[in-house]
Amino acid sequence: MKTGLFFGSFNPIHIGHLVIANYMAGFTGLKEVWLVVSPHNPLKNKTGLTNMYDRLEMAKLATETADHIKVSDIEFGLTQPSYTIDTLAFLQEKYPGREFVLIMGADNLASLKKWKNYETLLKNYEIFVYPRPGVDVKEWENHPSITITDTPQMDISSTFIRKALKDGRNVQYFVPDNVLSFMDNKNMYR
Repeated sequence: MKTGLFFGSFNPIHIGHLVIANYMAGFTGLKEVWLVVSPHNPLKNKTGLTNMYDRLEMAKLATETADHIKVSDIEFGLTQPSYTIDTLAFLQEKYPGREFVLIMGADNLASLKKWKNYETLLKNYEIFVYPRPGVDVKEWENHPSITITDTPQMDISSTFIRKALKDGRNVQYFVPDNVLSFMDNKNMYR
C-alpha cells in the first residue's frame, strides 16, 4: 500500500495542510496520507512550539471525517529531535507491507541537502513535492525520485494563524471549526 508521509509540527494544523493532504491522497496515486506530528523539527527553533499532545489532538480533530487521512504520533516515542531518515527506518520495520512516500513543500526540498542522510532518502524513497510561493526547485525537476505536483497553492502558515490569534483576530475558515473550538477552550496562542 502506497502511503504518503506528511511530516510537520502542525502548530496549529490549518486548511493549507488539509488541502495538501487531501490532494496527495486523491490526485497522486497514494492510497492514504499520514500526518506525522513531529515533536521537534531539528531545523526549526523549539521556542513557541505548543505541547505535542495538543498538536496531535488538533490534527485528529481536523481529519476525523477523512478516511484517507490518518494522524500518526510515531515520532513521540523516538529520539528527539526527530530525523526523517530514522523515522522512515522505524516505519519500514513496523509496516513492512507499506511503500512510504515523503510529502514535502518546495521550501523543504530547497533545503533537502541539509537533512541527515538526504542521499539515502533520495535513493530509497519517492518524494512528492507541493509548490510554495516564490520557491524555485528547478534543480530537482528531473530527479527520478522527485515528483513535483500540481497541488493547489495557499499562502497560509501556522505562523500566520498564531500571530492572528495573538492579535485577537478571527481565524474562522483558516482552521476547521472543531480545531478552533479546541484552541479557544485551551486559550491557545493568545
